[in-house]
Amino acid sequence: MTSLPQSKSTMAGAGWAMGAVCCFSVNDVLIKLMSGDYALHQVIFVRSFVGIAFLSAFLLPAAGGLGALKTRRLGLHIARGGCVVFANLCFFMALAALPLAEAVAIFFVSPLLISVFSVIFLGEYVGPRRWAAIAVGLLGVFIVLRPGTEAFQTAALLPLAAAAGYAALHILTRRLGGTDGAVSMAMYIQLTFLATSGLFGLAFADGAFAGSGHPSLAFLLRGWVWPGPTDALFMATVGVTSALGGYMISQAYRLSEAAFVAPFEYIAMPLAVLSGYFVFGELPDWIAVAGILLILGAGLVLIWREAVARRPLSEGAADALGRPRTGSR
Repeated sequence: MTSLPQSKSTMAGAGWAMGAVCCFSVNDVLIKLMSGDYALHQVIFVRSFVGIAFLSAFLLPAAGGLGALKTRRLGLHIARGGCVVFANLCFFMALAALPLAEAVAIFFVSPLLISVFSVIFLGEYVGPRRWAAIAVGLLGVFIVLRPGTEAFQTAALLPLAAAAGYAALHILTRRLGGTDGAVSMAMYIQLTFLATSGLFGLAFADGAFAGSGHPSLAFLLRGWVWPGPTDALFMATVGVTSALGGYMISQAYRLSEAAFVAPFEYIAMPLAVLSGYFVFGELPDWIAVAGILLILGAGLVLIWREAVARRPLSEGAADALGRPRTGSR
C-alpha cells in the first residue's frame, strides 16, 4: 500500500537532482565566462545577494517564513558554510585556468574523499571493494593531472582542494542530520557566502594585489568594476541558479535515498563536455578522457557499494553523498 507514494517520492528526488545539476552547470559556464573581467569575490557577492533575495521572496514564505530559519545548530551551519565557501572559491578559481570538463571531472573525486573522511572522522567501515574503487578513481585523477609532464598545471590541484572541502561539508551534514529543512540550509550557506565575499571585497576591491598574471590568482585578486548590462544579467542569473540549485539538491536528498540520487548528479559531466565544446571551444584529449572515465566509473561503483552496504541496515537511510555546490558547485 505504501510502495506507490514511496516510488513517487523517489522519482521526485531524481527530478530535483537533475534540476539542481542543470542549475549548477549554468552557474559554472557563466562564472567561467566572467572570470577574465571580474573579481571572483564580486561575482560571489552579487550571486549571494541575489540568491538571498530569491530565497526570501519565493522559497522562504512557502517554508513557513522566518520561523524556518530557527536552528539550535548555528555553529554547524556556519562550519558547513565555510566548507562550501572554500570549495567554491577553489573550484571557480580552477575554472579561470582549466578546461571546464577537466575541472568538473577532477571535482568528482569528492565521493571518494567522502568515503575516506568517513573512515577517519566518523569511524565508518569501508570494505576492500570500495577501497579498490577509491584507488581507481585516484588513478584517474593522476592521469588527468599528468604530473611531471608539460601538460600539468598547478591550477588542476584547485578542484582537488574543492573536492576536499566538499567532502568535509558532507561529513558535517551527516552530523546535522534531518533537523533542518532545505530552505534553512540553503539560506545559511548564502549568508556565509555574502559575509565572506564582503570581507574579501573590503580587502581586495581596489585591485591593489592584482596583476599576478596567473588566471586563477587574477580572478581572485582583481578589483571590483561596474558590470555592463549583459554581465549584470549574468551575475543575477548566477545568483538565481545558485540558490535554486542549492534548494533543489537539498530537496533531492530529503526525498530519496542518497544511493539513488547521487548517480543523477553525474549528468554534470556530459553537460560540462558539451558546454566546454560549444561555449569555449574546448575538447578533452584521449588521455584526459581516459582519466575522466576512471574517475566517474569509480564514483558510480562507490555509490553502488554504499547502497549495498547500507541496505541491510535501513532501506530508508540516506547519507550525504550528493553535491550541493551551492552552493559548488
